[in-house]
This record gives sequence, C-alpha cells and structure tokens, in this order.
Amino acid sequence: MSNAIRIHNFALSGHSHRVVLFANLAGIDHTLIDVDLAAGEHKKEPFLSLNPFGQVPVIEDGDTVVADSNAILVYLARKYAPDWLPTDAAAEAEVQKFLSFAAGEIAYGPAAARLITVFGAGLDPERTAAVAKIAFTRLENHLNGRDWLVGDHPTIADVAIYSYTAHAPEGNVSLEGYPNIRAYLDRIRGLPGFVAMPSTPVGLAA
Repeated sequence: MSNAIRIHNFALSGHSHRVVLFANLAGIDHTLIDVDLAAGEHKKEPFLSLNPFGQVPVIEDGDTVVADSNAILVYLARKYAPDWLPTDAAAEAEVQKFLSFAAGEIAYGPAAARLITVFGAGLDPERTAAVAKIAFTRLENHLNGRDWLVGDHPTIADVAIYSYTAHAPEGNVSLEGYPNIRAYLDRIRGLPGFVAMPSTPVGLAA
C-alpha cells in the first residue's frame, strides 16, 4: 500500500483500539491521529465532516472515509487482509454474528460497565453487570474446545471482542469464573503485532 491509512483515535476507547489492534496484527501501514474527546473535538468541525455521528474511530484511506469500528474492520480486512474475513458464506455469517455480539451484549455489558468507572457515565452498574454476565457466559460456552471464535485461525471477530472483554475488570466485571475466556485473551495477546490498550487503574483493576 502506497500511503498509510489515517486512524482518528482515542487511546482509552475500546472501539478505537479494535481498529489500531487490527492494523497492527494485519501489518497495515497506518498513522494515528489523536482526537481530544475531553475538549469535545469529536463534536466540532473538521471532525464532523469526517463522521457526522461525532464518534471515534474514523479512518481515511485516500479519498475513502469509513466510520464505525466494526465497519472499519470489515473494510480493512476486505481490502488489505483477506485472511481475517472468510469468504465462505457460512463462516462469514458467523463472523458477522460476533460483530453484532460486540455491538450488542459486549457494548451494553462490559463496555458500558467500564464507561461508569473510567468516564463517570450515569449508567446502572447492576444492569451492565447483568448483561456482562450473560455475554461472558455465552462466550465462555462458545469457546469450549475452540481456540478462536470462527474457524481455526483468528478473524476480525476476535479483534472486535478483545478490547472490552480484556478490560472488563476496569468496570468491576471479573473474569475469574471464565477460564476459556482468559486463555482466549492470552492467545490474542500472543499474536504477532499485538498492541495493548492502555490500562486504567479503576474497578477490579485498581
């Protein structure tokens, strides 16, 4: 690829980390542009011209602009790292199922729980903990006898699930009861090119 993609990023965002992690795992040349969320940079121009939803991450690949972390994963895999997104219809559907899981139970469970402790979000901690328990029970069961979520090698499904699952203890969501998940997270950390999201010493991680 002749020019690096530009990733508009916020370091403590698990959604941003998905994209940064994948770019590193897949060896995609990229440049990070930090967005100052505390100063409201994402709610002003010129950022809003890139993403009218006012959210990170956003990527620029030449003249192409893509927002939404899972959409970005699909775009990058299709264009630059096809091994990370199956072309078999059934396997691709499985990947899409886990992208929805990341945008659903993971977002409303461990990700939302972390929003409370890291960013002071006015959410219900009991509700987020309950959703996280449902999500992690399903994930734990799915990983019985499996190394990866779909097929026999990592896909963008694994990248989408990783960040908020690994950082769940920051939101007071323990991973102690989920040995399959903990081993799975270790496998992802062991992949060449892995980069961690910065840890925040709050919740169970304090």
